[in-house]
Amino acid sequence: MAKPSTSGGKNRKKGSKGGTAVASRSSASGGSSRSQDGMGEAFIKLLQSPLVADLVAVAATAALAALAEHGFTSGGEGARGKRAGKAVKEAGKAAAAAVGRRLGTELDEIRKAAKGGAKA
Repeated sequence: MAKPSTSGGKNRKKGSKGGTAVASRSSASGGSSRSQDGMGEAFIKLLQSPLVADLVAVAATAALAALAEHGFTSGGEGARGKRAGKAVKEAGKAAAAAVGRRLGTELDEIRKAAKGGAKA
């Protein structure tokens, strides 16, 4: 049988109850830490960009439309569960397709702007 920890709970891992994640960084990895901070900030800026907000809105609208189109009626309990699963699957497909179309449109606009800028 394993001995209980005598550390007083100071170095608990992320999955344990009530504990916090402990990250250790050595002084030799200072450059790596700064690049990770920069990547984190860049990721946050990306999430805050208007394009990402637009993509989320497009995906949500398409998913909601697919769910509304599929419709729900009161029927047997077993059939209802299968219908709900099918509706969610279709909503996910619709959202992915809508995001794909929107990204394609954005990329086309970027390509057109790049060609126009090179001619000028």
